[in-house]
Amino acid sequence: MTVPPLTRRAVYEQKQRRRAMVIATVSTTIALVAVVVLIPLTPGWEKVKKSFFDADIFVESFPGLLDAFLLDLKILFVSTPLILIVALLIALARGARRPAMFPLKAFAVIYTDVLRGIPVILLVFLIGFGVPALGLSRELSNPVIWGTVTLVLSYSAYVSEVMRAGIDSVHESQRAAARSLGMTGHQTMSAVVLPQAFRRIVPPLMNSFVSLQKDVALVSLIGPVEILRQAGIDKAKTANFTPYVAAAVIFLALTIPFTRLADWALARQRRRTGATTIA
Repeated sequence: MTVPPLTRRAVYEQKQRRRAMVIATVSTTIALVAVVVLIPLTPGWEKVKKSFFDADIFVESFPGLLDAFLLDLKILFVSTPLILIVALLIALARGARRPAMFPLKAFAVIYTDVLRGIPVILLVFLIGFGVPALGLSRELSNPVIWGTVTLVLSYSAYVSEVMRAGIDSVHESQRAAARSLGMTGHQTMSAVVLPQAFRRIVPPLMNSFVSLQKDVALVSLIGPVEILRQAGIDKAKTANFTPYVAAAVIFLALTIPFTRLADWALARQRRRTGATTIA
């Protein structure tokens, strides 16, 4: 089977990709060499190296930080599906078109406006310390529970707007075609609108997931010994900031692959829709 020759346009694009790759490689190499050479020449480098990059303390604190990170993962895996469910309900309520659904629509608007307007760290303090003060049972006063609830409330407000944008991006002709086939409003939404909407919002949802896995560390502010709190404990023991660097490495080991996956999903979506990529 013979391979057809490349068109002029394809040859030009291939040359441009190679040129861009060479420029990116050269510029990255220059930047890395500058960092490696210039930073050690600064007057305070030896103090910074000792305070933040002590190899012995790194090795000593890393296993404990890894164990504490398991709590972060548990909170992440519990909160993620709850966020998606609550966000979908809020998005559907805000996009309701029937007059009888106006109270739910008003609630959805207030919900998103209020919870997006309060910083996550402040919400952690308000809920994490405020709700247990109501005198609930010891089990219900667990800070891990209310830290998780805080993340669900805050992130569902943001994610609901992403979902609503995806739902609104589905052309009205799709709804009209569904109605012409005799489908009900519920059937139209579940079988026609939502499948198309979710395909379009996967990349921004993945970016929200990356942000969520970092913000899980804020739960430590109300008591649980997760990775950030454990790094603080190790820092107090050693009078050294290296445990924070070790915690950052653990976070990066999880966030970077998901970030690249989100970029791949976005690029794939652009190829599918014929959108222009950013140079």
